Amino acid sequence: MRALVWHGPKDIRCDSVPDPRIEAPRDAIIKVTSCAICGSDLHLYDGFMPGMKNGDVMGHETMGIVEEVGPECTNLRKGDRVVIPFTIICGDCDQCRRGNFSVCERSNRNKDLADKVFGHTTAGLFGYTHLTGGYPGGQAEYLRVPFADRTHIKVPESLTDEQLLFLSDIFPTGWQAAVQCDIEPTDTVAIWGCGPVGQMAIRSAILLGARQVIAIDRVPERLSMARAGGAITLNFEEESIVERLNELTHGKGPEKCIDCVGLEAHATATLDSMYDRAKQAVMLETDRPHVLREMMYVCRPAGTLSIPGVYGGLLDKIPFGMAMNKGLTFRMGQTHVNRWTDDLLRRIEQGQIDPSFVITHRIGLEQGPDMYKTFRDKQDSCIKVVIRP
Repeated sequence: MRALVWHGPKDIRCDSVPDPRIEAPRDAIIKVTSCAICGSDLHLYDGFMPGMKNGDVMGHETMGIVEEVGPECTNLRKGDRVVIPFTIICGDCDQCRRGNFSVCERSNRNKDLADKVFGHTTAGLFGYTHLTGGYPGGQAEYLRVPFADRTHIKVPESLTDEQLLFLSDIFPTGWQAAVQCDIEPTDTVAIWGCGPVGQMAIRSAILLGARQVIAIDRVPERLSMARAGGAITLNFEEESIVERLNELTHGKGPEKCIDCVGLEAHATATLDSMYDRAKQAVMLETDRPHVLREMMYVCRPAGTLSIPGVYGGLLDKIPFGMAMNKGLTFRMGQTHVNRWTDDLLRRIEQGQIDPSFVITHRIGLEQGPDMYKTFRDKQDSCIKVVIRP
């Protein structure tokens, strides 16, 4: 089959690789009908996430049709239409029973490695480093799904792939980011980053009843999309974010702050961002946490910081004393996808939201390597890429 394959930083190729096969009784094989390039994939493309190996298949936003099932996968059959969450879940461990699916205790086949690096293992993830299992991803013609009897979302024929695909990651990720804020009707929610997850977080915060949502970015197309979703927008290259947030909250700061940027913050004119880039260049720091620092500073005392943005390693110069003395609450983590998908599928069916609004580019697998660069460099007004294998 054809697949997008990682050969090193900034080196993604469309290669021929072996077709997947059933390896365990709870497996299924999916014929991929749609997949996507995610902002998290760019951390792999740029070489900032440890644990990638030459030949790894990329991708973790996938849906398709069931082709084959293992003997213990009794709730799926050939022809079923499914979205595949990026988190691989067993459904039986203590964490899964609690709904903490992104920290499933059994699905990471490299558990010993994850135990050493993280202290305790997290879930296996598709197409996302050997620290999370080294599972081949879904930017391919076919995908093997471990624990497929639980790692799937059955979806109706009445909705299109483009309406449903983002149940795999960015829609529940934006939703969880907003839910973690415990939004009240009087709240101002500030969201850093208007990429795909930020766009979903904006609309989720509005659906959950925030008084005002403020979105921060510098890319005109992203800011325009955020305004269309109901947000007040700020361009960090043209105005002081701290000053404007204080102005919009009468000097008190937003109650809730969401980091949809993660480890590759692109602030350019601040001393801390220049410091981060210099340390990262000589491998003395893995991540660029400008957004985290800014959120800690501007958030209202006793407020909440929600962090769906991905971080990969060690952060420097984090003002933790500031956060402690202000009594800030941090809520973060990979998304517990299956905790939210029944509700979100209902909202799509009822017309409350159509996640396909975020799509700007549609391509085949062969165009994938070039589109990684286009997406990373925000060229051609690119916000979200869908691939049809």
